[in-house]
Amino acid sequence: MELKGSKILITGADGFIGSHLTEELMRRGYDVRAFVYYNSFNSWGWLDHSAPEIRKSLDVFSGDIRDPHGVRTAMKGCDIVLHLAALIAIPYSYHSPDTYVDTNVKGTLNMVQAARDLGVAKVVHTSTSEVYGTARFVPITEEHPLQGQSPYSASKIGADQIAMSFYSSFDTPVSIIRPFNTYGPRQSARAVIPTIITQIANGARKIKLGSLHPTRDFNYVADTVAGFIAVSESDQSVGEVINIGSNYEISIGETVAMIAEIMNVQIEIEADDVRLRPDNSEVERLWADNRKALAQAGWQPKYAGKDGLRRGLAETIEWFADPLNLACYKADRYNI
Repeated sequence: MELKGSKILITGADGFIGSHLTEELMRRGYDVRAFVYYNSFNSWGWLDHSAPEIRKSLDVFSGDIRDPHGVRTAMKGCDIVLHLAALIAIPYSYHSPDTYVDTNVKGTLNMVQAARDLGVAKVVHTSTSEVYGTARFVPITEEHPLQGQSPYSASKIGADQIAMSFYSSFDTPVSIIRPFNTYGPRQSARAVIPTIITQIANGARKIKLGSLHPTRDFNYVADTVAGFIAVSESDQSVGEVINIGSNYEISIGETVAMIAEIMNVQIEIEADDVRLRPDNSEVERLWADNRKALAQAGWQPKYAGKDGLRRGLAETIEWFADPLNLACYKADRYNI
């Protein structure tokens, strides 16, 4: 599908991945409407930090994905919807699971219902590698069983199934993109990589962390953004689930060591029980099989393998080390 000449709605445009995606599409000259979460401060989230030329020309809609009328209003006149709006923090899902059903499941229902009614040409719904739970086999293909090991992952499984049900039932042109652990500038400190970097950048040498043994497939945000664009453009992706991952597995402990090495510091890790997931909820292993993304969307990561991860971490560290950026984070507090 040709994105040039199409009106593109991005939900969750104010967030970590959404803001990077919005900016990249704007830089390419595409017509973007950014759906941001309404608040009384009139904040556009991370888009407030975008370049002046992007902010000046951006079409912004402030609303709430949980409101079906607002979703429909935002979608009017749009050809393509990239649906990223979601609650994503796993620890907070233990605290307030009901909000995850409202936002992730019902919000997705609002989105695909409006897309069906308005005849939208393409919907790209955002999933997560957390829906796989602890890997039963690796690398994880799109055929891997789904396992709801946290309220968050359960809500995303529900959202995925709602989205795909509209393809099966009504031929709504839905594609599901399933990014593995995205990292990079602007990521919330509830994620492990910003947690490590912000503590070190603020002078801490005893770093508080949870489990170190689980493995992850970290995907630099520029690769994730490129994945969204590739899946959006691919006609073969309709009715499909596509992993976006680096196809490289590394433990949290090894990741900490790599970050400390890049930042040229000696650190000590201090176990912090409050950061641990319940035993049966921890996802022990994630490792993406990304062959389908190449075959159906022509996507492959530029930050692949150990060297790619090191480059991505270096760029991430450089951003967080800027005092203006670092000041946006409360490194002395645990962010759920």
